[in-house]
Amino acid sequence: MSASSRPAPRTTGYGPGHAATAMLALVIAMVTALTGQDAQAADRSVVTTERVRAELLAHAPEGVGPGRPVWLGLRISHQPQWHTYWRNPGDSGLPTTLSWRLPAGLSAGEIAWPVPQRLPVGHLVNYGYEGTTLLPVPITVTQDMRPSPLSPQLKIQLKAQWLACKTECIPEEGEFELQLPVRGSTALHANDFQAAFAAAPRALPANPGAVATGLASGARVEGQALRLELRGLPLEARGKTLALFPETAGVIDNASAMTQSWQGAVWTAQLALSPQRDLSPGQVSVVVADGARAWRAELPVAGTWPAVSAPAAGVSPALAEALRRNAETGPPTTTTTGWLLAMLGAVLGGMLLNLMPCVFPVLAVKVVGFARYGSDPRTRALSGLAYTGGVVLAFLSLGGLLLALRAGGEQLGWGFQLQSPAVVAALAALFTLIGLNLAGVFEFGTMLPPGWGGLHLRHPLADAALSGVLAVAIASPCTAPFMGASLGAVVTLPPGQGLAVFAALGMGMAAPYLAISVWPRAGQWLPRPGRWMDQFRRLMAFPMFATVVWLVWVLGQQSGIDGAAALLAMLVALAWLVWAMGLTGRSRLVLGLMAAAVLAAAALWLGPVVLREEAPPASGTQASSRSGTTWQPWSPERVQQALAAGRPVFVDFTAAWCVTCQYNKATTLSDPSVLADFAARQVVLLRADWTRRDPVITAALGALGRSGVPVYHLQMPGKPPILLPEVLSPAEIRQALSRP
Repeated sequence: MSASSRPAPRTTGYGPGHAATAMLALVIAMVTALTGQDAQAADRSVVTTERVRAELLAHAPEGVGPGRPVWLGLRISHQPQWHTYWRNPGDSGLPTTLSWRLPAGLSAGEIAWPVPQRLPVGHLVNYGYEGTTLLPVPITVTQDMRPSPLSPQLKIQLKAQWLACKTECIPEEGEFELQLPVRGSTALHANDFQAAFAAAPRALPANPGAVATGLASGARVEGQALRLELRGLPLEARGKTLALFPETAGVIDNASAMTQSWQGAVWTAQLALSPQRDLSPGQVSVVVADGARAWRAELPVAGTWPAVSAPAAGVSPALAEALRRNAETGPPTTTTTGWLLAMLGAVLGGMLLNLMPCVFPVLAVKVVGFARYGSDPRTRALSGLAYTGGVVLAFLSLGGLLLALRAGGEQLGWGFQLQSPAVVAALAALFTLIGLNLAGVFEFGTMLPPGWGGLHLRHPLADAALSGVLAVAIASPCTAPFMGASLGAVVTLPPGQGLAVFAALGMGMAAPYLAISVWPRAGQWLPRPGRWMDQFRRLMAFPMFATVVWLVWVLGQQSGIDGAAALLAMLVALAWLVWAMGLTGRSRLVLGLMAAAVLAAAALWLGPVVLREEAPPASGTQASSRSGTTWQPWSPERVQQALAAGRPVFVDFTAAWCVTCQYNKATTLSDPSVLADFAARQVVLLRADWTRRDPVITAALGALGRSGVPVYHLQMPGKPPILLPEVLSPAEIRQALSRP
């Protein structure tokens, strides 16, 4: 090993030759990672998941210009037995949405929805598409369209979201891009568009004069039914049995039988109103179809609607039943007693949060900090107060953001920030830096401008407050006992009381440290400062690196194996940069610039791979080889089907970023005796994965009076739901299964 001729401030163990070799190897690894990406990345017009293949298509047979026909469309090819949804999804599901980013002079119209299929699921009926379908969108070109003479193409960008369902439902999305030539014909997919145009319903001819004579098409409410009369249907449809698809959602009982008849040229149908109806519209829109031919009509409604008795809009019948049960055994109310109980639960939950596995690294770092101030009670007390302030402020900030987003209509819960790959990647980078710092690879003082390096020494209280913020960042994925009910009650409380619950949670978490810091005799129990502290500090780097491993695994659940590998490559580049910044002289300048360039290139090329969200595997199923018990993906429909069949249901609401969830999954929920008990009682085991944002799971958690995971829900047929503790034990599950 070569040695430097002049002394260095710190021994690295590597000479210039080794550094050059490591640098070359890193550059080769980066190039390999960049060139080894999926070949589909070059084709931005296609997004493929395990359930569908979606492609952005264009149709401009006369080129792009004012008055010329221009169409864009999303073609979705479904895997066998999978489907997506129509504009009115029916009893459950979500319609596909398209968000366009178009050049100036182009504007997108509404989707020209093809006629859907009727998709029965148990006692529910949905409307959607199987096989291959194209959702065409008309594009209007104005005189403002000015293509660049240097680029005779227009960049079309689309963000699409769809819900792919089989027996389980998986929300998916994709970002698409294509270059649309301005001049010349774009008609490669003319057959697809012509087929979509043919499948779109045609508007029935209007006859304004018929309204006065009572000969116009219309609808009438008759008790608990809606009677439709359509006039003007073409001759080839008369006398035939037609299919009906209501565009107006939430009015008709989709699963009920429809009676229809012809009286000359008038088609009459009668349908039952939905028990969950939440609208009393003055006009309904319907599509009727005879095979591949379809017609659309907007019908004025006469008569008096029955009183609305349905739950909130957008809630499926299965979820409505969960809401009804929750009303019987609901969460703490907004009364003063309920608020005080939520506050007490938050304090206890915050204290127990210190015992959760995800907070252990911060516990160790704080032990070192208290030992440093063992002989200085005043500094130790001030440090404890500053740490408490940092914890409470962080909880208030997180709670305020959560409440503000929920007030804006977002369906979020505790730990929502870790549903974002960007936040997970940022935390992985932060913990990498902390781990390298604890290991002695660099000091933060060497990374700062002159005069800033001693800030943490001149302001130790700021250091303590920031460590409190860090503790909350680490603890946010966890839910300790007593926390679940308190956080679930927050969303039902006024904002001021809700923030008070978050403050109580912070006070509970900081309480043990605050007690030790202000109690004079605590200093006698702490070990004396010495050289051991430096070794202990280096040892604590390994829990930080273990946290990074966990965060990379979490990101892999969100962005796939490519996203996890891309993040690792970026973390290696980051580590190289901070190591180089700790050098001196020309080595710091040269290697620092090279490392910064590699990190910038990695962020530019690999950043999108890290941030993209892949759909979860098609089968979320796990099997136990010893008991034969199988975990299945959760859905409200699957819960209702199992209960209707007389079988108990156990639901594990979980997330990859929830350490408590993973602990329970690896211990109690994998215990052979517990799985044997489940199998013996024929319990249906369902797993609701909240790793990504899922409004359906969020709504189900809210129906159970909870706002975060883990939540363990046992439902026996005909009995109220049972919520188990956040930290499970086999005895608690057996006791719940044995309840009369």
